[in-house]
Amino acid sequence: MPRVQALQIHAGARARRVLRERGLRAADVRIVPGAAGGPKGLVLNALDRFVFGDWLAAAPQTVHLPGASIGAWRLACACLPDPARALAQMADDYIHQHYEHAPGRPPLPAHVSAVFGAQLRLRFGGREHEVLQHPRRRLHVFASRGRHRLLRRQGRLRTPLGYLGALAANAAGRRALSGWLERVIFSDPRAPLPLALHDYRTHQVPLTAANLCPSILASCSIPFWLDAVHDIPGAPAGAYWDGGITDYHLRLDYGSLPPEDGCAGLVLYLHFQPTLVPGWLDKAWKRRHRADACLDNVVLLSPTPAWIATLPNAKLPDRSDFKAYGDDLAGRVAAWSRAVREGGRLADEFAALAHGGRPIDAQPLP
Repeated sequence: MPRVQALQIHAGARARRVLRERGLRAADVRIVPGAAGGPKGLVLNALDRFVFGDWLAAAPQTVHLPGASIGAWRLACACLPDPARALAQMADDYIHQHYEHAPGRPPLPAHVSAVFGAQLRLRFGGREHEVLQHPRRRLHVFASRGRHRLLRRQGRLRTPLGYLGALAANAAGRRALSGWLERVIFSDPRAPLPLALHDYRTHQVPLTAANLCPSILASCSIPFWLDAVHDIPGAPAGAYWDGGITDYHLRLDYGSLPPEDGCAGLVLYLHFQPTLVPGWLDKAWKRRHRADACLDNVVLLSPTPAWIATLPNAKLPDRSDFKAYGDDLAGRVAAWSRAVREGGRLADEFAALAHGGRPIDAQPLP
């Protein structure tokens, strides 16, 4: 029985023209986003290691790395001197995460925040300058800051009420959501994210050694699963939650990227699905997922449904596995570890795809 194809490639209209004319070249990539999505991102680990540790290593241009939640964690690893090793360690840390809890109850958010925060400090503490001084990569960490009075500080009653209000506002439109939560981008101080950010209320602050770990922790802080991170150094006061709430898949105006001589200005998106969902609360709003001119220069790589069906439980790893496996830590670790190993197929197929600048016929973005 022949092996199923693991990798599929979709692209915007301008990106498809570039791929047909000269294939996919590392020197043509200016942005590599990292989406939120929790354990789903584990299947991209081998692809991340190849792209950041090998393929992009010799590219001469500055590459911007905007990330939310697990995407911010992945891309911070990509800015360390040995990105392949850092990314492999990150996957191992994620797979083996375990939190003490009462029988039949989820772990307390404060405990999860404390354990995860300590893990980030273990991996990045004392190495912040390495992330912030990479010669060609610029990290941008996305977080969601509470604006409405109910979400300015975390509280036992106010936070659930605040998110109910945010959910109702988002049903009216993403701009209405900005009355409840704003996008905060912690950007490499050498260069802001070179995109028009007019789509949603945005505040940009410099990324520093003092706020690198707190901003990544905030970007990964899923409401009710982790505590909010309050009063991050150098940023406006308030409560910060998961960057995926406002920017689940970082569906930004990539078409506004200014031209650069000798570079096609492509956005290489390593993703676990072929569509980009604007915010976490937009999952049900399918019309908001459709591609438009903002994505004209995007090249999106994702696993095929047929290959996903070969993974444990015939699906990508996801947060439901914590409940499904319960206290069977070894079972979950085995399933997620296998998914990471199988993800090597994605890296192998990408390497063959990008070799030698051969023309590529990509599918349109859905």
